[in-house]
Amino acid sequence: MSRRGDRPGDDRNDYGEDWARDLRIQFEHLLCERRRNDFEQSRASRSRFGSPDVRERPSSSLGASAATASASGSSYGRSDSQRGDSSSAAPPSYSSLRNLPKIPTPPAAHDKESQKMRNQLLSLSLTPTKYENPGLLDEALKVIPLDRIYNEAEEESQVLQAQAESMGDGRKPEWGYQDCVIRALLRWFKRSFFTWVNNPPCSVCLSPTVAKGRTQPTPDESACGAMRVELYQCSNASCQAYERFPRYSDVWRLLQTRRGRCGEWANCFSMLCRAVGGRVRWVWNAEDHVWTEIYSEHKQRWIHADACEEAWDNPRLYAEGWGKQMSYCIAFSIDGATDVTRRYVRKSEHARERNQCPEEVLLYIMQEIKNLRRANVSKDQRFRLEKEDSSEDRELRGYVVASITQAVTRIVPGSSPAPSGTPVSAAGRPAGSSPANDDQKLPAEQPARQSGNDEWVAARGENGRRNQHQGPRDPRGPN
Repeated sequence: MSRRGDRPGDDRNDYGEDWARDLRIQFEHLLCERRRNDFEQSRASRSRFGSPDVRERPSSSLGASAATASASGSSYGRSDSQRGDSSSAAPPSYSSLRNLPKIPTPPAAHDKESQKMRNQLLSLSLTPTKYENPGLLDEALKVIPLDRIYNEAEEESQVLQAQAESMGDGRKPEWGYQDCVIRALLRWFKRSFFTWVNNPPCSVCLSPTVAKGRTQPTPDESACGAMRVELYQCSNASCQAYERFPRYSDVWRLLQTRRGRCGEWANCFSMLCRAVGGRVRWVWNAEDHVWTEIYSEHKQRWIHADACEEAWDNPRLYAEGWGKQMSYCIAFSIDGATDVTRRYVRKSEHARERNQCPEEVLLYIMQEIKNLRRANVSKDQRFRLEKEDSSEDRELRGYVVASITQAVTRIVPGSSPAPSGTPVSAAGRPAGSSPANDDQKLPAEQPARQSGNDEWVAARGENGRRNQHQGPRDPRGPN
């Protein structure tokens, strides 16, 4: 009798979604049986110590008093050890009740941490509303080489269409035309438009500069959203001039400066995506990184896009490529806010403790922002958005199930990971795998962080794959 793992090509299919569903059903039956056994044992223990069965009730209040007195007297007459045995015979606590759906709960007035988290998220939720300014969108369209972008998108779209048709099975192209427009915009933005800044060069002699801390913004800098200004000094002994680096958040100003770090990159790129007609999310990470999500009508889901890395549909980049541990990843759009941490943190070893507020409070804040953003939308649009929310929630829960299934598969005898020669689709997944996983690139394909110098990356704890090829570095670096 051949074993399951002995049949060629079945290593991937035998432990797929059907197997995971069967395993879940077996686990539920096992849990129910265990609860039933615990309950029967507790009844037997109560009867052994003289406790009445729950179905046996005194026929009168006098009987109830007598029963209470008897139980009380027998309790005082027992030794401490006997009392301990009695307490251990109590019905099970059913700790699984803790896993029931959490109810959104507003932060308590005395809970300062939760109030702080709420205020922060409400403030961050205003960022994508700025992308709806018609004048700003017109300015953005002026700086985008639209002919170049659309020509590249058309060419890529035709190639993908031809590839799909050549398969002969009626499949759709991997990406739609609008997706190709955003992909072309991403390449142009990274390679030709925006500039990464480590230490800004001296504006007088163009020599390298040295960080000297921070300074207060000027009124003009504050007017353009610069809440803080980094100060640098020229390293040229004959110059020694100071160089200011305002961290602008005003997108109109960023269209002029065209430089910055991840905050400026994500802010400006998100607005340009909106200018060419994309539905945009600005994603904030509590561990000091931001990026973009674009809604794909072709895929009917939100797509990860990081302009700093020219990364497209690769949400595992940060955890498995950079070695970054994350706690909160919140996506903000003109339609609300969503906790998308499960899209970017797939394994427990990549998760940081979520202790800024209770999960019930976070759910309340997410719903509060959605209600604010959707207060004036039509009934049909609200229904469409709620349907998208439900679909995305299933997607995010699917990542949890996939992670558990993968962990269980590792310990199943006879199972093994896909060999290195397994064919991989253009989306970076093994051929024949579920389309639900088509956003996942293989771990071996996850690159190290490209933007930022080594010291800066190391100080942020984002040099995971760099460490595989280089020795340890000085963790000191600019913030």
